[in-house]
Amino acid sequence: MKKLLYKANNYLLLVLLATIFFLQQGCKKDESSSAAPVITGVRNYVASPGDSLITSVGTGKWVVISGRNLKGALQIYFDGVKGTFTESVFSDTSAIVLMPAVIAFPLVPVSELNTIRYVTTHGETTFSFPIVAPAPTISGISNESANPGDSVKINGFNFFFIKSVRYAGVEITNYKAANDGTSISLMVPQDATAGPVTVTTNSGTVTTVYNVHDYVTGVLNNHDGINKYSWGVATSDNSVDFPGNNGKYSVFNVSNLGAPNTNWWERSINLNSAQWIPADKVQDTLANYAIKFEIFVKKPWVNGSIQIVKDYSWAYTALYRPWKNSDGSTSPFITKGWQTVTVPLSDFVTDKGVPASKLTDVVGSSGAGGTMIGFINDGSTVVADFHAAIDNVRVVKFK
Repeated sequence: MKKLLYKANNYLLLVLLATIFFLQQGCKKDESSSAAPVITGVRNYVASPGDSLITSVGTGKWVVISGRNLKGALQIYFDGVKGTFTESVFSDTSAIVLMPAVIAFPLVPVSELNTIRYVTTHGETTFSFPIVAPAPTISGISNESANPGDSVKINGFNFFFIKSVRYAGVEITNYKAANDGTSISLMVPQDATAGPVTVTTNSGTVTTVYNVHDYVTGVLNNHDGINKYSWGVATSDNSVDFPGNNGKYSVFNVSNLGAPNTNWWERSINLNSAQWIPADKVQDTLANYAIKFEIFVKKPWVNGSIQIVKDYSWAYTALYRPWKNSDGSTSPFITKGWQTVTVPLSDFVTDKGVPASKLTDVVGSSGAGGTMIGFINDGSTVVADFHAAIDNVRVVKFK
């Protein structure tokens, strides 16, 4: 009888101890899931060995935040600006986040500078970490062929803490940088000659590989000093119709164009043979070159496309339709004066939509040939009114 009681007591003790153990584990899990987040470091979001801890970071980067209790994230702020993330891929000890592409550093309150604020369903924390403005980048110039005294914008990123701006080789002292660091507004200097654009900030220097105010380099046709125009739409030099022009330009007047209508020969600029790419450069990287021109669109453009073809071979063509957004939606397009258009040669595709893979696919083995720029209606809606001018057609290295 004593043995039975002894064994029963031992079994009860074991059950009691096991119950206490599992209750403690459950409490620990509950405590972990409800505790405030803790950040211990930041590392690169790249494969080993590049995924090491870092001591500072710029904008627009993927990073991994390390710590504890990181699940349940609601928002992650860098200098007060929201980052982008998918919480479903987080673990309790790491979080993958895309930092914001733009942080307006001059406008960030001192209390938020160099901070990562991590907000979860169970608390938040602020971690001090150096967030620096990266070196500037230039994505384009609003009008590369603007006349002296005209207003232009240098577009790009990270135009913060600017030290100097040079436009066509001339130092600019009277300029205005946007608060978000994405543009610099200035007037083209009176003594501007062909030259690059350079922006220097505390973080570095960027210079365009192409020239502005340049009516010679890579120019196929400008109706003036270089005139390869053969036939097509009317030309004009009237500065009343399209003010800010540089001499002559081509004019498109299209009304009630049925859908579809791809009779390009009725509405096109046709140029005699010219050198698209220097013959000794045809083996260069396709993505580094673009065909450019200035355009002035006077009335809202909502359908129809400008089609670009070399040599009338139709092997590869490119379309320019700025009214069509990347998400498939549409927005009427109109310009306030002349505006530079950049169509990368990598945008040229076959009639099946297959992109060119090398430079010679587009420009041929010699790099020379004729050019057609025409307006077509490749949609399902009548083009009511397209009124625009084009000038300074050129092919240049743009990156």
